Amino acid sequence: MITRPLSLLGVAAIATLALSGCVANNPGGGGNATTIDVVGNGDSCDVSTTTAPSGPVTFTMTNKGSDVSEFELLAEDGLRIISEKENIGPGTSASMTVSVPAGKYYTACVPGLVGQGVRASFTVTDSGKAVTPTGSEKQQIDAAATAYVGYVKDQVGQLVTGTAAFLQAYTSGDDATARSLYPGTRAYYERIEPVAESFGDLDPKIDFREADVEQGTPWTGWHRIEKDLWQPSAADNGGVAYTPLTSAERATLAEQLTTDTASLHDKVTASDFTVGIDTISNGAVGLLDEVATGKITGEEEIWSHTDLYDFQGNLEGARVAYEGVRDIVKTKDAKLVDQIDGKLTSLENLLATYGSLDTGFPAYTSLTDTDKRKLSDAVNALSEPLSKLTTALVA
Repeated sequence: MITRPLSLLGVAAIATLALSGCVANNPGGGGNATTIDVVGNGDSCDVSTTTAPSGPVTFTMTNKGSDVSEFELLAEDGLRIISEKENIGPGTSASMTVSVPAGKYYTACVPGLVGQGVRASFTVTDSGKAVTPTGSEKQQIDAAATAYVGYVKDQVGQLVTGTAAFLQAYTSGDDATARSLYPGTRAYYERIEPVAESFGDLDPKIDFREADVEQGTPWTGWHRIEKDLWQPSAADNGGVAYTPLTSAERATLAEQLTTDTASLHDKVTASDFTVGIDTISNGAVGLLDEVATGKITGEEEIWSHTDLYDFQGNLEGARVAYEGVRDIVKTKDAKLVDQIDGKLTSLENLLATYGSLDTGFPAYTSLTDTDKRKLSDAVNALSEPLSKLTTALVA
């Protein structure tokens, strides 16, 4: 389902996706480009300016740290990677040029190539010159694929570091901290879940619920740990008193989840990993299906009741995947794009009335039937036009 072009590491600095579509992006500086110097040194990322006029901008990063690093320009939501330059070795420099429209962004140095790195706000002011999608449809598709691969890698990299912190708390017996880290860390996985599902048995190992596990198959992953952190009463456990896991059992589960998460990271950073344009659009559809079949029903987080966090993660991932192909589809079916835009924004606004990943969400069990019905209706309203996305894209 997922493959990656061998030249991706070079392509990432040549063509990628901006907030409103594909924009010109070249590996070297252009004569009319604004030039910005960046110095990365472990836990610091010094950018010579925090503003630039819209149009071509050349970032040149010098890595003064001891680890290989990368430089990223991210969208205002902190999720979408507008452009990235990878594998900048210690003591070396590298440049990337990207043409960006006016708006708010983030810069980031990512030492070790995992985690969210050292970020800072970056503003692009309006130069008065239009920055529009460029290139043929094939070039736009290639750019969309490159950008989405970068997004997946970024999310899995942050999942690796987040999972390590969560498991450290869990294995040390600091259950309060582990419970607080659980939903936010899982959001990284929820945003790219269809990609993880494409790698055979990795998703079952990492994310299967108890009801999904076949008899005789070991139950591992997030939801096994979830049950141990939110231990059920006998009445909620099939009439059987729950037996808490021992320290040794916790350590075994943690080791397995660490291994499986590392394996996922290895797969999405492999030289042959890429995505097809239909995979991106189907990913948006699949993430909304995840909401409809697991989050709206409250079945996903049956012990912790943190379903709204997963809902938000799925929705953010769907938004990124959709934005990746939106401008391509708009040239083919503008009416469909307008429908998706409206329904997606309405669902996002409705979910935001309950909280956010930063401020927190209430337990799903605290929602009324009316609340759940409103969310379900909004999901169904978006599902109808979104289900037509891939057909419109490849037609």
